[in-house]
Amino acid sequence: MSLRSPLARVRGLGSAKDGTAHWWAQRLTALALIPLTLWFCISVIAMSGADYATVAAWAGSPLVGGLLILLLGATFYHGALGLQVVIEDYLHHEMTKLVLLLLVKAASLVLALTGILSVLLLLFSRA
Repeated sequence: MSLRSPLARVRGLGSAKDGTAHWWAQRLTALALIPLTLWFCISVIAMSGADYATVAAWAGSPLVGGLLILLLGATFYHGALGLQVVIEDYLHHEMTKLVLLLLVKAASLVLALTGILSVLLLLFSRA
């Protein structure tokens, strides 16, 4: 027994099966960002007034560097997912929607990679 209408069966239409993965990705990145953001804010507040060398040494340690990379990746991925939902829901002109989606994805990728490369430079420049 199928819950699809006869017309939907003939056309082969149905659920796009894309929204669930997007929803889960948004929720999981939000959950990951809670402890990462708290850790980052507390760490930055604790280092207020520190000089560049101290902060660079802190960010250059393996544990902190790994957490910073996770924070950057989760932040930009979560932001791109959220902006994608806003663009898809509120823009109705297809070309504008497509261009903005591509710009958001490209900007998120470039900014995340720039931040991750910066952390990696701090990690591996101390030889």
